[in-house]
Amino acid sequence: MIIRKEKQGDEDAITKLNDVAFNSKEEATIVFRLRASGDLYLSLVAEIDGEVVGHIAFSSITVDDYDGEEKFIGLAPMAVVPGQQRRGIGSALVEKGIEILKGQGVAAVFVLGHPEYYPKFGFKSSQSTYGIKSTYEVPDEVFMALELKVGVMTGVRGTARYCDAFLDED
Repeated sequence: MIIRKEKQGDEDAITKLNDVAFNSKEEATIVFRLRASGDLYLSLVAEIDGEVVGHIAFSSITVDDYDGEEKFIGLAPMAVVPGQQRRGIGSALVEKGIEILKGQGVAAVFVLGHPEYYPKFGFKSSQSTYGIKSTYEVPDEVFMALELKVGVMTGVRGTARYCDAFLDED
């Protein structure tokens, strides 16, 4: 398996992957909007034998009432083709993404995801741990954050907002 940055020509494979993984067009539409708006901060694919079998996207997040210089990023969506799930592809994508973001000086990563999955990477409840809530009405344990710069979230409060590509405009 190879994990690499998305390159020109991957768009169709990423769209098909998201469509089949989520059984919906919504996530592929979000990725398209992120790309079109220039808000796709980092996009990685997993390849096996030249076929794209996994994808992860990262985009900017803002936190209301935070006027500091630190960069906050959202992880979404992340998808693996159904026939390849539970084989470590998703974990490899998350780990590689975190490694790259940390190397780029990103302060923290937020995710709206499965509370059984993301804590193994160090994600913690955003509201309970850091005092930052989601704009979405979700249980506390579902909206999580991972500090990439230890202590950077101390004193940060407010609501985390994904970029406009996540707004339901259809």
